Amino acid sequence: MRIGRRRFLVLSLGAAGFGKAHASGPLWAALRSGEAIALLRHAAAPGSGDPPGLRLGDCSTQRNLSEEGRAQSRAIGDLFRANGISSAAVYSSQWCRCLDTARLLGIGEVVPLELLNSFFGDRSAAQQRTAALLAWLRGQRFGGPAVLVTHQVNITGLTGEVPDSGEMIVVRIHEADPVQVIGQVATPA
Repeated sequence: MRIGRRRFLVLSLGAAGFGKAHASGPLWAALRSGEAIALLRHAAAPGSGDPPGLRLGDCSTQRNLSEEGRAQSRAIGDLFRANGISSAAVYSSQWCRCLDTARLLGIGEVVPLELLNSFFGDRSAAQQRTAALLAWLRGQRFGGPAVLVTHQVNITGLTGEVPDSGEMIVVRIHEADPVQVIGQVATPA
């Protein structure tokens, strides 16, 4: 079947809108309405894991955002605002790099949430922690945009996706069905 250039362009743009893209009308509409939520991996923080002796509340014992990560966080906030989300419910892991990412978005008061804390150092807890987070999500009625800033392992446990630093996975949470990934938003350049 032969299609014209205009139709090809429209179809291509529509398909691209649900991959790693910076703008997709339906994706952002789902976030604005609260029909979907954003799972955001913290922005760039050099290294992996955390140094021995990590203590929550003491950023000097943790891996923290780089200047690039701080700039990414502000750019992600700009992306939310450019797509009609100037205010959202914002939840964050208690790790400093997540709290800093969440605050630098500038779209809402940040609520630290233990359920979003990393289990990177204890993979045996993955299934239990993921189930607890999913149960909490199923019990929420956000009524508008919601952003959860967390870690790669938490997002992967919930969705099967492996996000880059500063990448957002947009999902729908169903009462009984698995989490539905409806799109991704790449880290702003």
